[in-house]
Amino acid sequence: MAAELTIALAQINLTVGAISANTEKVVQLIKEQSDADIIVFPELTLTGYPLEDIVYRSDLYHALEEAIERVIEASQETAVLIGYPETDGKQIYNVVSVFHQGQRLAHYRKQLLPNYSIFDEKRYFTAGEESCVFEFKGHQIGLLICEDLWQPEPIARAKACGAELILSVNASPYEEYKAAQRLQVLHQRSTETNLPVVYVNQVGGQDEFIFDGNSVVLDAAGEARVQLAHCEEEIYNARFEDGVLKDSYQAPQLSAEAALYKALVLALRDYVEKNGFKKLLLGLSGGIDSALTLALAVDAVGADKVRAVMMPYQYTADISVEDARQQAEWLGCQFDIVPVAGMVDSYMQVLPSLTGEKELDTTEENLQARCRGVLLMAISNKEGSLLLSTGNKSELAVGYCTLYGDMCGGFAPVKDVSKGLVYTLSRYRNTLGKAIPERVIERPPSAELAPEQKDEDSLPPYPILDEIIAAYVEQDQSLADMINAGYDEETVRHIVRLIDRNEYKRRQGAVGPKVTSRSFGKERRYPITSHFLYTMLAL
Repeated sequence: MAAELTIALAQINLTVGAISANTEKVVQLIKEQSDADIIVFPELTLTGYPLEDIVYRSDLYHALEEAIERVIEASQETAVLIGYPETDGKQIYNVVSVFHQGQRLAHYRKQLLPNYSIFDEKRYFTAGEESCVFEFKGHQIGLLICEDLWQPEPIARAKACGAELILSVNASPYEEYKAAQRLQVLHQRSTETNLPVVYVNQVGGQDEFIFDGNSVVLDAAGEARVQLAHCEEEIYNARFEDGVLKDSYQAPQLSAEAALYKALVLALRDYVEKNGFKKLLLGLSGGIDSALTLALAVDAVGADKVRAVMMPYQYTADISVEDARQQAEWLGCQFDIVPVAGMVDSYMQVLPSLTGEKELDTTEENLQARCRGVLLMAISNKEGSLLLSTGNKSELAVGYCTLYGDMCGGFAPVKDVSKGLVYTLSRYRNTLGKAIPERVIERPPSAELAPEQKDEDSLPPYPILDEIIAAYVEQDQSLADMINAGYDEETVRHIVRLIDRNEYKRRQGAVGPKVTSRSFGKERRYPITSHFLYTMLAL
């Protein structure tokens, strides 16, 4: 008689620290998947991921005791593979257990702890040292957790211990092209060992993290026969017979820009909902960055929960006001026009008495942005809405933004999106329906803080700027590398100087989702006070 096994992949959205709610979700899914032999949940399901310093709290483990008991009680018909943190009083481990009919059939501690990029698991966890293979309904099943699959040794050891099938639980964050990279790694691990792999990833936004799902099942030849949805919760039952995968399923595949846009919408929606905000607010300038941010906001929470405020001054072009109004009408959100001339002028009158009569410079330009920031923060306070900061990665990199002005806000949806990608995503959004006026996309970008001002008055063309930022920030290229690649030496030196000198601004900016190979914030940790810049520029 053939040994049959049905494995339910539970690609679900979890909330960090919400142990009771996460457990209730798990228990409900176990009941709904009673036809499955085993249901596989993502990494650290009961607590959410990443816990960061919450993992040190003793009360966390008291709450987990009750949660685990609830899972055990629910595992009578269907076996449950579930992750959580475990402590022996001295060390903390990232673990998974398999529960069935009131018993723990298997227990595994994560062997490889990522300590790069946005990961710092070695700060929190102690690495496990042993493989885990258990027998279940005629199948020898090996267990792995996320990073364990990115190197060949853990899966090889599991096979040496008799594994015929691998179940891997994961909390693997999104970045551009990450899903394809994962598939390549999984294909390599599977073909190295001739083992089928069930890979279950979580989905959802968590501060800077976006978990994109894209769970997958590979057969023993390394072919991805089952692929779940991008940035959506999904449950799928994969059937095995005598160790052979019998199913084939492919969720809709998205273009790169569609996948990125969907990830940003998910990140924003989850930040709003998981932090208890009821409404979103932003300053809508008539420019491309705030236009894309407004589209993301409406798509994330609905037009009835979004308010856009246009705050013109004497340098604001009429077409900026027209385009902002047009976009708000298209998207159906609340729209207000609040001139700021009175506020700005009152500051202008006071300033000379404090600084003396001096020529106009960026001080006066920044006053305009800061008056707008004060108004927006006041509305945010009164209404309890979340103010969105609209700056993109290119601007934040070189400090082309105003601290306590347009940088005001609690979340920055396009913080890790370059100017070039802002245009790409705006054009993509318009393929889904009218959202951003074409003139906003076609106009030369301007902060509109001075007469006839254009971004390129202060910066190189954005395609060149974005390439230099990517080379320096994401690829760690040296000045010599960039100059030898053909970029103008003076431009390279100027941009690198701006990037390093504006670290202090970025430290005070809003959190935003990571989508590139290296984002500002938790991932790129540079000192504010540093003379390494002078060392580089002197070479």
